[in-house]
Amino acid sequence: MDRTTWLGVGAAFLVAAGAGLWFAGGSPETPPVSVGRHPAAASSITVHVAGAVAVPGLVTVPASARVADAVAAAGGARPGADLGAINLAAPLSDGQHLQIPWAAQEDGGAVADGRVRINVADETELQQLPGVGPVLALRIIEYRDRYGPFRVVEDLLDVPGIGEGKLAALREAVLVP
Repeated sequence: MDRTTWLGVGAAFLVAAGAGLWFAGGSPETPPVSVGRHPAAASSITVHVAGAVAVPGLVTVPASARVADAVAAAGGARPGADLGAINLAAPLSDGQHLQIPWAAQEDGGAVADGRVRINVADETELQQLPGVGPVLALRIIEYRDRYGPFRVVEDLLDVPGIGEGKLAALREAVLVP
């Protein structure tokens, strides 16, 4: 046999061997199909915690978590929180919104001497303060709802729209426990 014949036979052998290996290997095994929820998908949930907590916002907790776990994940309850008003043992669900209430202080924000209790006053009562209109009254309420009760009069400086001058006018007109 000449050299060309040997090359042809060798090439034919390689093609035949490759085809045999290809068809002998079969298809890869089909992975098993699982029906129902995948356990890893339900391992945690996200809950929105607002109100009287240290860090309001979204928290991720185990799927088996309770309201107390969500409060803890949000940095814990702030002083003045009314945890007795909520069920700390209630189970949570994904996407739930929890509003942790503040403890009610005295009824109403107006005092007989004309001062206003800044931590409990409503929008109308806040507008009785010097230089406080509807917009600033809402900012005070929003700030109080988000960060908790004011502890000292100077905390009002953190409210957008209240500077040193406005604080001087408010200092004698408000009561802060």
